[in-house]
Amino acid sequence: MFSVVKLIDVAEDGRDCLLAALRGAATKVGAKHLLAEPTLPGSRNGGDILMHLRLTDRREWDCIASEFTDVLHDPAVARVNGASYTGHPARTDWSLRPGTVYRALLLRVAPGTDDATVARFEDDLRLMPRYVRTITAWQLSRVEDATGDCAWTHVFEQQFTDVDGLTGPYLMHPIHWAHVDRWFDPECPGVIVRDRVCHSFCRADSAVLS
Repeated sequence: MFSVVKLIDVAEDGRDCLLAALRGAATKVGAKHLLAEPTLPGSRNGGDILMHLRLTDRREWDCIASEFTDVLHDPAVARVNGASYTGHPARTDWSLRPGTVYRALLLRVAPGTDDATVARFEDDLRLMPRYVRTITAWQLSRVEDATGDCAWTHVFEQQFTDVDGLTGPYLMHPIHWAHVDRWFDPECPGVIVRDRVCHSFCRADSAVLS
């Protein structure tokens, strides 16, 4: 599956109109899997609106991308961080429901990082859904096209049971702060993610990663 994520900074008085325009564009082009919601408190560098679009393949996106580009030319839009990528989501063994919160993390691995180190980093990220039982579905993908503040290299997505499942068991789990954080911590010699990340999450009333 081919996905597009956009984290949109927009003036408060233009937010509702932009949300309606994004949803209208999806309806116009017949996109079946669109999430466009205001971001929730606690997002960092995550925009005011989080948009996630899932498509069959890149060709489908190429055919409809201009509709969304036109919407995002709205003067109320101040900045867009985003990525497009191919991947396949996975559900966790204990997930019975799709979850109510969708989260996207955009990050950039430092240029020149060797392939073996990148592979170890990716393997560590993939460990997290095995231990954090508030994750109901997830996907780790390498970015094909990036926009915004950085040349993003990866998108790490999860769907969570609820907000507390993200801000508590996930961010505070030992697998996170004692194992994965070393790749992001500038005080650790193995750090490979040196730029600011985009941590964005929003309400999701249905399965986003499916």
